[in-house]
Amino acid sequence: MKIKHYLCNAFIVENGKSKIAIDPGLDGWIFKLKSYIPKSEWDDVTHILLTHGDPDHHWSTDKIAAASGASVICGQELVRQNGEEIYMYNPRARGIQFNLLMDPAYPMKVGDVITVDGITFEAFRSVHGSLHFKFLFGLIEKTATPGPGERIGIGSKVFMITVDNKTIVNMGDSLLLLDDWQGLVDLQPDVLMIPIGGDHAPNTFNVSEALEVVAMMKPKLVIPCHYNVDFLFTKKFNPADDQKFKRDVEQMGFPCTIMNYGDELIV
Repeated sequence: MKIKHYLCNAFIVENGKSKIAIDPGLDGWIFKLKSYIPKSEWDDVTHILLTHGDPDHHWSTDKIAAASGASVICGQELVRQNGEEIYMYNPRARGIQFNLLMDPAYPMKVGDVITVDGITFEAFRSVHGSLHFKFLFGLIEKTATPGPGERIGIGSKVFMITVDNKTIVNMGDSLLLLDDWQGLVDLQPDVLMIPIGGDHAPNTFNVSEALEVVAMMKPKLVIPCHYNVDFLFTKKFNPADDQKFKRDVEQMGFPCTIMNYGDELIV
């Protein structure tokens, strides 16, 4: 199985038969504003997995689905059903609108386990943290907090993927919820994709919290993500020291790989 990383939480997982795009999103640097996952990857995607509906995770979903015919797997809060048709939340629209027709789509509740084309997905609870933005050198500040009627963190889930008897856990953007993740205790997944950039913008784990999750799951490989990402005029939103994280993980006895844009590995 091959894994490619395209920064933030954008990953490609492929095994020769299936190609899963995780959170293709939006590179939010003001001079880019395009999908993290390049168009050269789109046509043969078979599944798109969305951990939640923020633009840096969901912006390009419908475009990739249109190019590939991929199945979309996501939290149930990201869709509304009208008869037999499923409409997905539109991150490019004003307010909360469900006007992206998706077929096929597989919305999941916490605790759901589904198998799509031989790939198994399991959904666990996630709570997206708040975001604090500063513009114009701090002259303008804004805090966005998840909740009913709010766009930020909509549909947030932690997902476990099982393909070719290998397990991958992607934590999305979540605060620490160890009591809700007892089904993941001592799981020893083949790969744990975990955000570490929550110190300055507490939308997700920081390094020390991510280490608690690593200790709980005992993964065979850890890949840190969602840190030092592009956002508007900065290239290091959600800053984190990935080298320190790697040293700490390896001192715990678990392998850790830092992946840059376009890097790939075989597991």
